[in-house]
Amino acid sequence: MPAKKRTTRARTRRRGKIRVAIIGVGNCASSLVQGVHYYRNAKAGDRIPGIMHVDLGGYHINDVDFVAAIDVDRNKVGKDLADAIYQAPNNTYRFADVPRTGVKVSRGMTHDGIGKYLSEIVKKAPGATDDIVSSRCSRRAAPS
Repeated sequence: MPAKKRTTRARTRRRGKIRVAIIGVGNCASSLVQGVHYYRNAKAGDRIPGIMHVDLGGYHINDVDFVAAIDVDRNKVGKDLADAIYQAPNNTYRFADVPRTGVKVSRGMTHDGIGKYLSEIVKKAPGATDDIVSSRCSRRAAPS
């Protein structure tokens, strides 16, 4: 039996937004947030380095919606996600100017502490850990 041909046709079925919570606003998060912003208007057939499909299963890059961010670093906690991704010790290349997201970085837990070497770089944000579960449940957005 001959192999079936794969099609690259974009599906028209849409399910709304993909809501994303980031735990750890480090270099990977910076690249992700910048990339989603930078490529938000890409066309389905565009070839983009590092992204296999602009449209996957009916979802487009601009369907990604950052709804929460959690970190322990005093340079990031309390800031808008768009500002926090550029704070030290992050050193990811800045390739996009991300506008304010309205997502405030919450203070995460450090039950097991910060490692010996990382503690020389990352300084814990003051104050208690945010009640992340309750705050997310009370702010849960209605499906798009």
